Amino acid sequence: MTELDHYDAIVIGAGQAGGPLSTALAGSGRRTALIEALYVGGSCINYGCAPTKTMVASARVAYLARRAAEYGVRIGSVSVDMARVRERKQAIVESWRNGSQRRIEGTEGVDLIFGEGRFVGPKTIGIQLKDGGVRTIDAQSIFINAGARPERPPIPGLDSIPALDSTSIMELDTVPEHLVVLGGGYVGLEFGQMFRRFGSEVTIVQRASRLAEREDPDVAEELAKILREDGIEILLQAQTQRVEPGQNGSVRVFLRTFEGERTVEGSRLLVSTGRVSNTDRLNLEAAGIETEERGLIKVNERLETNVPGVYALGDSKPGPWFTHISYDDFRIIRTNLIEGGDASTDGRMVPYTIFTDPQLGRIGLTETEARAQGRNIRVAKMPMAWVARALETDEPRGLMKAVVAADTDQILGAAILGLEGGELMAMLQIAMMGRVPWTTLRNAIFAHPTLAESLNNLFGNWQQ
Repeated sequence: MTELDHYDAIVIGAGQAGGPLSTALAGSGRRTALIEALYVGGSCINYGCAPTKTMVASARVAYLARRAAEYGVRIGSVSVDMARVRERKQAIVESWRNGSQRRIEGTEGVDLIFGEGRFVGPKTIGIQLKDGGVRTIDAQSIFINAGARPERPPIPGLDSIPALDSTSIMELDTVPEHLVVLGGGYVGLEFGQMFRRFGSEVTIVQRASRLAEREDPDVAEELAKILREDGIEILLQAQTQRVEPGQNGSVRVFLRTFEGERTVEGSRLLVSTGRVSNTDRLNLEAAGIETEERGLIKVNERLETNVPGVYALGDSKPGPWFTHISYDDFRIIRTNLIEGGDASTDGRMVPYTIFTDPQLGRIGLTETEARAQGRNIRVAKMPMAWVARALETDEPRGLMKAVVAADTDQILGAAILGLEGGELMAMLQIAMMGRVPWTTLRNAIFAHPTLAESLNNLFGNWQQ
């Protein structure tokens, strides 16, 4: 038995919610333990946003370099040094990770403990320390921000090959000759286009009838069109039956498609079919914490579990798994427990951006969702080829789409697939937050020539 150490608060996971929460709790006078299994910063800094978008930027430079002649610039042949791409990525990751760790360790009242934590009883956590040994701690307030990891689907033969996931693919030091991507969601699309631009032949295998299933069909089809223009093969309604090693280290993927059986052979396989929460490693039963079918922790609108004093944030609970949502979870806890406010998840907006090139920025309701709710709507839509700034930069691919309430002129949602689509989406989100009607944006004076002025024309092109 180990000696029990008492804290005012325990935070499990030093991700985008847990890290700032630990220092905020300590700043309010609570002695706080922050348990982290591996790296400070969570998925975003170490495996997600920071490293992938750094590599996306490198891929975009390669893409533009190959297009240089279209702009009247002659530069010769283009090659990609994956070792240098990885080195640049890792430098940014370590800079952000180390900076976050220094801030936490420099905060009085926070004990940063590296190890695997799991419940051994109500309000009690046993920690298998990273450097060996075991420690047991307890607290009346516990905050679970345990993060998620890549899912490994039960595909026959998968264990017989060195399959890549969204973490390991970023450690490659050579460009694969032919990358096969299982999964047509956001992660698979970003990596598929990235490695196509690095020089790989790429095949994306999607079991659904379209890519990016959350999006409206017209948006998803336009995204698929762009990827195909980049030379990516997209196989829709394709079920993976099994995989096996091929000749000379290759991988064979056996598929059932709507056209019949097919085999795809590639040099590397990326499995990007989803992520799974790390809550299965916490022994939640010992604390009596209720979960749903997928093992996610049930919470109310204030992020409270069924156990008083225990909260779940980020990827440990249901809801969209985005870094900015995780950080907002922290703000809700800070507002309620430290500042004496009354914040909740009710009605909060969930923006996101897919960092394909061009980007897809999304906010609010899709047209499909609005019609399913029986809303009285109007839909504005136009191609990016009508945007002066896009034409001037020779990046006219994509479309703009907005859904508005016909009776109030309020913007209900938007999808911007185009140059800096995430930034344009944010402009519409701000309008929604301020309840600015679409008529104001149509009549606004924006600087010329900017992407922003495209909103004048968007709200003059009504589909319905």
